[in-house]
Amino acid sequence: MNPTIKFNNVNTLFSKSLKQKTNEYFKKTLQKKTGNRRMFIKASVLLGTFVALYTVLVFVQPHWAISIVLCMLFGVNLAAIGFNIMHDAGHNSFSDNKRLNTILSYSLNLLGGNIYFWKLKHNIAHHTYTNIDGEDHDIEVKFMRIHHDQQLKKHHRYQRFYFPLLYGISYLAWIFYQDYEKYFRQRMGDSKAQFDFPMRERIIFWTSKVIHFGLFIVLPVVVVGWLPTLLGLLIAGAVCGMSLATVFQLAHVVEETEFKTINEAKVEEEWMIHQIQSTANFATKSKVLTWILGGLNFQVEHHLFPKICHVHYPAINRIVRQTCEEYNIKYNEFASFWGAFRSHVQVIHAMSR
Repeated sequence: MNPTIKFNNVNTLFSKSLKQKTNEYFKKTLQKKTGNRRMFIKASVLLGTFVALYTVLVFVQPHWAISIVLCMLFGVNLAAIGFNIMHDAGHNSFSDNKRLNTILSYSLNLLGGNIYFWKLKHNIAHHTYTNIDGEDHDIEVKFMRIHHDQQLKKHHRYQRFYFPLLYGISYLAWIFYQDYEKYFRQRMGDSKAQFDFPMRERIIFWTSKVIHFGLFIVLPVVVVGWLPTLLGLLIAGAVCGMSLATVFQLAHVVEETEFKTINEAKVEEEWMIHQIQSTANFATKSKVLTWILGGLNFQVEHHLFPKICHVHYPAINRIVRQTCEEYNIKYNEFASFWGAFRSHVQVIHAMSR
């Protein structure tokens, strides 16, 4: 985190009002801000689906056409575990039991990632300096230009054609290349600052990578052969990568969100207003999408209150909208997934010129 960038902390009336109303809501409804019974049911369903799909694909080995469909579902399942279990646990909002949050956050390591790196990249950099070039590592996408402060290169003129390919390979590139790049460089993205990397986390890194490699590559190769394993991994990985990348991009990289140039290391707005300006919701009326995405279509509420579990976002949404109206602050939301996706493509096109 860059301590030199400061947000406006004078007359933070909007933030105070929004926090007060939100706290009052939880007191009035006698609810905890963390997850409830619904979270445990959802986690059980998603982890049970993971075990079932893996078992059928590796040990039952149905017809190749059925296997392709199951691999695609497996990719969605991997992304859903990330959206629902790992994400909330990583923000300490899944449960009020911190130990349980820590254990469940390591579901990312089961999927091949690394929770220690994720917390540095996502919880600290992305959630503090959203859409600020050089600080928010989530908008540093190789071979793409997303922020107007990023250098325009010749290949960017074609990014509206090749971005689906980049999104598709993003998950496999993350777990099989970028994690190792971070490990040996001890840097996040293009940042020059090195991060602290305790010995305990180094041991967890290698242990979980070996377990993942054994579970996703060695065992399937031994049981079904290398070609079905390779094809299955590519299909599931592409679906997972496309799901993860698209959901993030629709929340921040659309025409309505702001990408600020920071002068003199100062942001004019208070932190909460900056989060609203740089974030957008989409398809919040869809209960199916909300369930699968772990409420990440309510991205505005998540950025304002990252320590509140996603099961509360629909209720918090009404409070945030009302407060934005009171203070005349623009609230970004798309009625549908496709409306947000079209806007995202427009940004990609605009940044290619």
